[in-house]
Amino acid sequence: MEAGLLLAGILFMLGLISVLIRRNIIFMLLSVEIMLNAAGLAFIVAGTRSAQPDGQVMFIFILTMAAAEVSVGLALILQLYHRLKTLDSDAANKMRG
Repeated sequence: MEAGLLLAGILFMLGLISVLIRRNIIFMLLSVEIMLNAAGLAFIVAGTRSAQPDGQVMFIFILTMAAAEVSVGLALILQLYHRLKTLDSDAANKMRG
């Protein structure tokens, strides 16, 4: 039980650190996916404690949200790449006003 929550916490921290460190937008998107999966793992582990299907339902909801987030994120990344010819997140500052 605690090992699963510890693993979820470690995965979430790795994703958070990667979002903060990386400059490539695709890697940032992948890091957000790691964080979402860590949250889903935490819901499943917590759901097994109470023997209720709530954790699994929340995990399915998180998977659905992650799929929507990836589709919107990749569309934005494609538009950014076509406009700036780079995937560097610092280059997106040039899009101001």
